[in-house]
Amino acid sequence: MSTWLPTAPCTPRACVEASAAVRARDVPRAVLRLGAVLLLLLAGIALTPFGARIPPSLVRRWCRWIVRAAGVRVRITGAAAPTGGLLLVANHISWLDIPLLAAVRPARMLAKTEVRHWPVAGALAARGGTLFIDRDRLRALPDTVSRIAGALREGAAVAAFPEGSTWCGRAQGTFRRAVFQAALDARVPVQPVRIGYRLGGTATTAPAYVGEDTLLASLWRVATSRGLIAEVEVRDPLPPGSSPDRRALARAAQQPETAAPAWTHTVLVA
Repeated sequence: MSTWLPTAPCTPRACVEASAAVRARDVPRAVLRLGAVLLLLLAGIALTPFGARIPPSLVRRWCRWIVRAAGVRVRITGAAAPTGGLLLVANHISWLDIPLLAAVRPARMLAKTEVRHWPVAGALAARGGTLFIDRDRLRALPDTVSRIAGALREGAAVAAFPEGSTWCGRAQGTFRRAVFQAALDARVPVQPVRIGYRLGGTATTAPAYVGEDTLLASLWRVATSRGLIAEVEVRDPLPPGSSPDRRALARAAQQPETAAPAWTHTVLVA
């Protein structure tokens, strides 16, 4: 287990729900969906040199298009401040969480160094200003926190998944504290976001990307699903000074999920 990025106990066999039987007619649709996702990612890579001139509203729409192209409908409740330094933190279930969090507010993503080597998405992450973390080097942690704080002081939004690993959605990890120190040092608000997935009206683990699961297997599971909905609840921001230390700030950001989240009653936006 890494000090910076712990490993969740969730595994595909134990935690991920099997998709409904894939029908022959579902295969061409799934291939088209994955092709559309790939084209959108390639378009994003091509446009990264113009990143500063692309309106944030267009970036948010592009991120929703990626999720929609995969066959997933999107519900978003609440909104983040459009400008100023902000630390966005969310639970982590799927690769879908990344564009969903960027659909709330475009931000510099905090990611493990392995992401840099992912096909297509890795290049997009690197060119999009992602802050990469070497999870095997504890000595690098203070420098990482300093770089995050520097980006926040400059008015950027930084997005992180403080659980440090993907979880299936039924179980969840504890928010690690280090990234919250950056928000304290930069004196910027923390915006908690809750992400969940539903299929047929009930919570589902089908989109989860956990354990020894491969990215291709997860992509195919999502693309062949029928009626999958991503639900994103943007909670009230935690202003600077609202918590005395990073432990209390992490605890406040990871509020327990209520029995009936507000996003079960929101309007479909994409």
